[in-house]
Amino acid sequence: MKLKLALPKGWLQGSTSELLERIGFAFDEYHEKSRSYRPLSKKFPDLFIKVFHEKDIAIQVAMGNYDLGICGFDWVDELLSKYPSDAVLKLRNLGYGHGNIYVATSKLSNITLDDLKSGDDVVRIVTQYPNLAEAYALKQRFRRFKVLPVLGAAEVYPPENAELAILAETSEDELRERGMVLLDTIGMTDAFLIANRDSLEKKNLSALLTPLLDATLKEINLSVPSKKAVSTTWGPLEPGTVRLALPDGHQQKHTIGFLERAGIRMNGYQQGNPVCRPDIGIDGVVVKVVRPQDMPLQVANDNFDLAITGQDWLRDHLVQFPSSPVHQLLDMSYGKIRLLAVVHNDVPVNSLEELKEMMVSGKLTRIRVASEYINIADKYARDNHLAPYSIVPTWGASESFLPEDADLLIENAETGATLLKNNLKIIDQLMETTPCVIGNKNNVAKRDKIAQVMEILKKGL
Repeated sequence: MKLKLALPKGWLQGSTSELLERIGFAFDEYHEKSRSYRPLSKKFPDLFIKVFHEKDIAIQVAMGNYDLGICGFDWVDELLSKYPSDAVLKLRNLGYGHGNIYVATSKLSNITLDDLKSGDDVVRIVTQYPNLAEAYALKQRFRRFKVLPVLGAAEVYPPENAELAILAETSEDELRERGMVLLDTIGMTDAFLIANRDSLEKKNLSALLTPLLDATLKEINLSVPSKKAVSTTWGPLEPGTVRLALPDGHQQKHTIGFLERAGIRMNGYQQGNPVCRPDIGIDGVVVKVVRPQDMPLQVANDNFDLAITGQDWLRDHLVQFPSSPVHQLLDMSYGKIRLLAVVHNDVPVNSLEELKEMMVSGKLTRIRVASEYINIADKYARDNHLAPYSIVPTWGASESFLPEDADLLIENAETGATLLKNNLKIIDQLMETTPCVIGNKNNVAKRDKIAQVMEILKKGL
């Protein structure tokens, strides 16, 4: 019976590769800078290996799609806090990826947990870990609370948009350098070896498990690079201040160029490691750097007045919330990408119509649609009558899901080179998308100031 192993990409990838090499498990095309999603093993030629985002690994192992996995303990904890009976077992701390999940507030807040527990106001908790956050709020018996899920940069929201942030950091010192005050510690991020319960009972995993379980971690002594901490504090905001959100990630390079063309020279918004609250140099405007995926909902909730995000993420938001007040103010006309429907090359179709015919003929009885764009993917499947179907949410490395863990992928691409490299082909195009400036239709009080900022930004076209 073929064994299946899920390995992490991202910050744990280099140390995981080193661990595997030291115990004699070196895998081709799995190292710190590797972009391959399917490494091969000379020692275990029949072993099926796939690389995922950490959060997906915990889910994939729990579902039984993979027998073993390596990922951060935080994502296992996040899954089990909501689904405690899931079939995922924690086998061993692998000795690297050290960090903690902290409950923190802004150093400007001057609040304590006792204040929050005794108060009647809603406690807003911003986090990448919504399940852990809900469990924590219930345990603390907050009278009223609201969990605000984000994909990252939770530290930038307090004190203006949340009382608490639940986030992972490598140390309390880094938390302080981000302008946060520690209130509690609720978990850790250490890399763990995990297994599917049924696989452990029914399959012979000893060839893989024994070296991993017997490894002397003190001799290995692995570590991962810590994230550089930067200050994120503001002073009190003057009435009428315009709050602008700028993107991190791959959109950042294009956004920097756009702002420079508009005559804006920012302090702290350098590529790769931006300050979370850079200085834009425009009177009456303050900036936070957040994930573009989070921006439409944050603008809708009046946490920002303006944001630079992608038209794809605006579309995904409006599909879920058709009456949302968020709308596009400016198409920035650069960094064009396409949102595509993609299948594996082994699937004998070249168009959406051929895929539908394959379903009608019974050759494909149910279609699994993987995507980071959950709402767009769901609407696409419904509108094109791809029934029955299921949506497989992903958190990155989405190309790796085809063909074993999904049948159809809704994914963005600039050149298509990554799709070709992963043996995938395009069967449909949903939209072309560029970065855009978005705002809230209901924001009347700051209309004049927002118009002034927009005139400055338009110079970047």
